[in-house]
Amino acid sequence: MDIEPFALERWLAEHEHGAAVNLGDSGVRPLEADRFDTDPGTLGYVVPTNGDPDLRERVADRYDRGADDVVLTCGTQEANLLAVLATLDADSHAVCVTPTYQSLHSLPAAVADVTRVELAAPDWTLDPDAVAAAIEPNTDLIVLNNPNNPTGKIHPQETVEACYDLAAAADAYLLADEVYRPLTAPDERVQSVASMGPHGISTCGLSKGWGLPGLRVGWLAGPAEVVSAAWAWKDYTTIAPPAFGQHVARQALDREGELLAENREHVRGNRDLLGAFAADYGLDWHLPAGATGFLTVPEGFDSGDAFCRALVEEGVVVVPGETFDRPGYVRVGFGAERETLREGLDRMATLIERDGA
Repeated sequence: MDIEPFALERWLAEHEHGAAVNLGDSGVRPLEADRFDTDPGTLGYVVPTNGDPDLRERVADRYDRGADDVVLTCGTQEANLLAVLATLDADSHAVCVTPTYQSLHSLPAAVADVTRVELAAPDWTLDPDAVAAAIEPNTDLIVLNNPNNPTGKIHPQETVEACYDLAAAADAYLLADEVYRPLTAPDERVQSVASMGPHGISTCGLSKGWGLPGLRVGWLAGPAEVVSAAWAWKDYTTIAPPAFGQHVARQALDREGELLAENREHVRGNRDLLGAFAADYGLDWHLPAGATGFLTVPEGFDSGDAFCRALVEEGVVVVPGETFDRPGYVRVGFGAERETLREGLDRMATLIERDGA
């Protein structure tokens, strides 16, 4: 297996730690630990190692599935890795919708042949006909991210259903990373892929929308044969989900309505601030559903990388579009504390007014 460097994570590793203002993160500002009981008792292995059956049952209910159709993981990243390992091999082919979080195309490419299907700017529309044209006789997996990172696009119900039908017709699986779905309002939500039928796999977790990234709790939900294969691979990765994370996850799910409503309100207010900033400086974007905005590069800067490096000198970290193979854009995380976002936008404004066109 040959995996390419994770451009986004390497960028953040280089610049994030010492930044005065970090707008590189893609989730909601983390919740304080004192809002939960943080004493799990003992810190032994979670048994069984695919996660507590009652907690898996609670997760499975949202997909109209049973506990055996869910494996708990160390974040959504591990869930995506296990999904790829459970469905692809060296003789396989995968179709990956991009731009997206890099692991959703780099992990399949480390195992199998990959064809990318590009979203169409400026609305980042996914054309199911392009997905159909990319399918090959050995296609075993179609991968999308809904809502999308970095663009914030929600692929509508009819588009996702079309992709599911294409996967089913090819005797393949449709994998949807739905980690931003909790941030969408109930009337905006698209049906989870894992609830669409035997060819659907959903991954999610408590990091992005819930504001609980330090728990490292995620999950994979889907057909029993995929979940079983994923669990077999998990024996060689993290073995079991974290006991501490699982303990707090139960409490978070108990308070789901309260916590997600709070986070949605926070993100919507921040999105309004970023939207006003974009309008003031003539930056185009698609109104996002998650916690990231994918903005065009301001005039006077040659690329996303050039603008982001200039911002680093101003003490602000955002992510260049080059890390998503889109050099004309930058990704701004707007889930931070409101005053942090305001300070970051003020510093960005100073840079644009001083050095832009």
